Amino acid sequence: MDHAADTVDRALVSRETCDWLTTLIAFDTTSHRSNLALIDCVRDYLAGYGVASRLFHNTDKTKANLYATIGPTDRGGCALSGHTDVVPVTGQNWRRDPWAATAEDDRIYGRGACDMKGFIAVALAQVPQMVNANLVRPIHLCLSYDEEIGCVGVRSLLAFLSEAAVKPTACIVGEPTGMRVVTGHKGKLSMRCQVKGHACHSSLAPRGVNAVEAAARIVTFLSDMADRIKRDGPFDYAYDIPHTTIHTGMIRGGGALNIVPSDCRFEFEFRHLPDVDPAAYFQQVEAFALQQLQPAMQAEVAETGFEFSELSQFPGLHQDPESAVVALALRLSGERDTGKVAFGTEGGGFDAIGVPAVVCGPGDIDQAHKPDEFVGVEQLVRCERFMRRLIEESTRT
Repeated sequence: MDHAADTVDRALVSRETCDWLTTLIAFDTTSHRSNLALIDCVRDYLAGYGVASRLFHNTDKTKANLYATIGPTDRGGCALSGHTDVVPVTGQNWRRDPWAATAEDDRIYGRGACDMKGFIAVALAQVPQMVNANLVRPIHLCLSYDEEIGCVGVRSLLAFLSEAAVKPTACIVGEPTGMRVVTGHKGKLSMRCQVKGHACHSSLAPRGVNAVEAAARIVTFLSDMADRIKRDGPFDYAYDIPHTTIHTGMIRGGGALNIVPSDCRFEFEFRHLPDVDPAAYFQQVEAFALQQLQPAMQAEVAETGFEFSELSQFPGLHQDPESAVVALALRLSGERDTGKVAFGTEGGGFDAIGVPAVVCGPGDIDQAHKPDEFVGVEQLVRCERFMRRLIEESTRT
């Protein structure tokens, strides 16, 4: 447990933060695995300080969100939100053990160090100070699962908060922004299309219905749509990619070259600006498939066609730069300017239920999902300063 803590300059970042980051990294919480060991660890730690946790499990009880309130429960206060799951290390060339925090050159390496166990570690390390601070306004801890597959897990927690008599008045999502205050991010809609064709010998190709070729026509339609949006917008130049993007990421079909394929499946996504409705884009895709392609397919074989299903979706975030939550985050971070990012978070979900949110956390998103992922010690120090200021501000009326 002390591997990273013993090798980091003690004058920079606290031992408690290093210890918690070491502990959190050691839990393999890849999205296809359970996060319950981590959640139980946090729940027991909070209970030791008299803080009760509420858990929200998935349907098969293998994963859970955690929600805990430190301070008075009859008023709003600030929520600190972070996801506990991480992306896989499979196929990546790690030079260090991804499940052991390793400190080198003012960096701490390990899967999730940047995305986003560093933020969670800092928050948990500050719990004793939060408990002893006589808070006037509470601080809420929100830990979720399955963020990496589309902000899926947090939905049950958001559903609970949306109906709560008292909900947080602000939310800080601790995704890595270099501790810059982010007021906007894109939303996402991801879809799967299953194409049903009709198989036959390839020498008799006109008597079959080629599912791969039908899929390819839709993929081309998506690509052409993406090109039009890139050319015509709408645009928001505060983003590094200033427009909605469309991407086909997976396609599988066919079994042998001499067989007309009867099945094909592909997955695609819209990463959209917050004020763009991705459903309108999808409706164009669906209309092309069902109205232009499917009739000709079914004229050959009736049971052929397309089936679309949603994989995941989350809303974009567009926070008013003059809002109270932005002012709070700027005070806590010491920053003067705000920004926007292309990646998504649960922030849009919090905002949608009436909990104004911004994104601000330690680390650089460029390190996320890579081998030898790391967070800079200096970033953890800045996050600790942020948390201490939050505690101090939460003691004032």
